[in-house]
Amino acid sequence: MMNVATKDFPYAPSDWSADAAEAIAQQEQLELEDDHWELIKCLQEYYNKNEFPKLRGATDALEEKFHNKGGMKYLHKLLPDGPIAQGCKLSGLKVPAGSVDPSFGSSA
Repeated sequence: MMNVATKDFPYAPSDWSADAAEAIAQQEQLELEDDHWELIKCLQEYYNKNEFPKLRGATDALEEKFHNKGGMKYLHKLLPDGPIAQGCKLSGLKVPAGSVDPSFGSSA
């Protein structure tokens, strides 16, 4: 487990903590590494700057941030249940509409 301080996440929701993210990750059998924390920080910043966060905007923000590593394809390897859906859960954020569609068995 990495030493991550909540103060390093200026856009985090007030009820979020790095420990909470670690607990969720453990439940989902994930080990949070540097890129997971960067994804969390990116999503929190996007949500902070957008009053009505949308799936497309969150996807674009992550694609831009992780473009040099393979973008969304890379992020799907980091978060198999979907970089937006699972990333929002880890970030303490509400998942944008359309991110999870159980009828297709897929998530963004």
